[in-house]
Order: sequence, then structure tokens, then C-alpha cells
Amino acid sequence: MDIGEKISILVPHRISGLFQIVDYGGGRPMDDISKMGSRGGGPSLSAYGKTTVELVEILKSDEASNCEIFINGDECTDTAKTTYYVFSHITSLFENPVKVKISHEYELPIGAGFGASGCGAIGTAFGLNFLLNVGLSYNNSGKIAHIAEVLNKTGLGTVGGQLTGGLSITTKAGFPFELDRILTPPDLKIICGSFGSIPTSSIIGDSDYRERIKNAGEWAMENLLTFPVFQRFIDISLEFVKKIGFLEQPEMSDTRDLINDLNKLDIYGASMNQLGKSVYCFCQSAKVKKVLETFNSYKPRIEFIKPMKICNTGPIFS
Repeated sequence: MDIGEKISILVPHRISGLFQIVDYGGGRPMDDISKMGSRGGGPSLSAYGKTTVELVEILKSDEASNCEIFINGDECTDTAKTTYYVFSHITSLFENPVKVKISHEYELPIGAGFGASGCGAIGTAFGLNFLLNVGLSYNNSGKIAHIAEVLNKTGLGTVGGQLTGGLSITTKAGFPFELDRILTPPDLKIICGSFGSIPTSSIIGDSDYRERIKNAGEWAMENLLTFPVFQRFIDISLEFVKKIGFLEQPEMSDTRDLINDLNKLDIYGASMNQLGKSVYCFCQSAKVKKVLETFNSYKPRIEFIKPMKICNTGPIFS
């Protein structure tokens, strides 16, 4: 371990199509934060959040470990609470206090339902674990990232899916992660666009929305797990969104209209990212041109994202 040594980790962005908040067990609030989270499902994407962790200095024994955090080039140490939690937890397991620099670079929009916070939390956990030789396992590194997300209300179940890859279903909330996969068509393309962000904490911290999500999520998971095939995933995801009423809000009109326009095409289907003013569309390769024309009709209000595939791996070192 040398001053200036660094490591970079690529973590796939991920969309949640549906989810069920789980914060009770046996009728009582859970007292183990690691077991809180969500059941649900969605695809990992062939677009990545890159986290680079650099050892800046080994400090004196009476000093406290500290870090600088950057997101897409901007310094945000005071506001990146999920990353800071991971940093604090892992450095507490390391014998010597250190100063590190943590840099996140995201291919997809932040706060728009593409799992950016999960990318950063996992990348930080894996990077620090490797750089400082802490000795955590793959899953235990993920556990710390998951807890950081839950505590800071930036996510509930994204981490497990990002560790697994594919179009995955989280069948049990929290840690240890329990997931299964849905087989997908070989010619599948995923096309996305975003009209802006929805702070995750504003939804999962709202008691009314939490209750709606729990009820709709329970319905969705029961129906999906009965017959977990690809087309049912997209159909149930869209019905989940309708049951909650997200798309009825005035600020969601563009999102709602784009989803309706896309679903008039001969494609697998389209729905809303959880959580963001964002739309994802599953289509065949031969349908990409028509789908792009529909997305382009919403310019300049929409931030368009190039066609992607499903990523079938978890984090990779770069």
C-alpha cells in the first residue's frame, strides 16, 4: 500500500421496474438495518458508474481518517452522505488512519432512477476494501453498501441487483441477498430518457407513498413470482406504476405521455424508472429506429440516452 496508489471499479447502472418496501418482520419494525430494504426487480445496464479510490496519505495514529469526495468532477464531500457512510465504516476496520480521495463518474443521470447511488456505494466499498486490504468478502462489501443506501434513503434494493447483473428479481429484502434472474430475448435493446430527478428520500420517506408502494409492490411480486417471464415483468411493472399513481402528478405529464406513445408501438413495452422522471423501453433491435423517433419527439425537454443492452456481470475492476 503506497501513497498515490489507486483502484477503479465499474458498477453497472440499474433500473428498478417495481419494488415492495420491507421494513417489518413478524409484525414488528426490524431492528437489524441490514435486513431492511425491498423486494423487486429490474435490469442492470451496459452503462457504468466508475469509482476511483486513491490513497492520499497515511496519517498519524492520533488523527482521524478523512476523505474528499467528487461526483462528475465536482467536490461534494459534505453532501455525498451514502459514500461517506461507506468510507467511515470501512476505515473503522483498518488499523491506521488514512486520507483518501473518492471520485465518482456516472454515465447516466443522477437521481433519475438509474441506480447511481448504488454504483457509488458499491464502488467505494470494493475500492476501499481492495486498496486498504481490509479483507471483506464480496457479499460483505455489498452489505455495507446496502446499509449505507438504506440509512441515507438513497435506495432500498438496488445493490443486490447490481452485484448480480442481468434482469434480476430480489426475492427477499435486505442482506443476505437472495435473487433470481429472468431470461431475456437475445436481441433485446433498452432505450431510456429522463425529464429530471425525483429525490428517492422524498418518496420512500413519505408515509402515504410508502403505504401505496407496499401494497402495489406486494401485488406485483406475488403476480410476477407466480410466472416470472420477461413479458410479464414489463407488463406488471407498468401496472405497478399505475397503481401507485406516480404518473398522475402534474409534473409527470411528459413521462406519462412518452410511456403511452411508446406502448402504442409494436415493442415489448415501456414504463417508468423507480424513482425518477425517466422512461425505459424494451424493444427488438429491428424496432430501435421507431423508438428513437418517439424519444426524439420530446426534445429538448428530455435527456436522451443511447440504446443499451443488459449487463450480465457485477462490478469489475478497471
